[in-house]
Amino acid sequence: MVNKYLEIYKRIGFNLKQERKKAKLTQGQLAEKTAKLDASKISDIENGKEDFMFSTLLEIANGLGIDIEKLTKGERTNKTK
Repeated sequence: MVNKYLEIYKRIGFNLKQERKKAKLTQGQLAEKTAKLDASKISDIENGKEDFMFSTLLEIANGLGIDIEKLTKGERTNKTK
């Protein structure tokens, strides 16, 4: 992963985790709602460890039933997680 984009990946991962928890889904349950994703890949994305395609974000947003903007918005408020 390119370090200059690391904060963006972490922000998206943070937002994803918040939205998943709000939906009361485990990583495995979210994976079942998406095509081509498993729980470990969702975990990697949430932890800013995965370089992913835009279509992956679209698939996750669809699985959560949210607009993709909720995953890409704002700055991370808790930089330790």
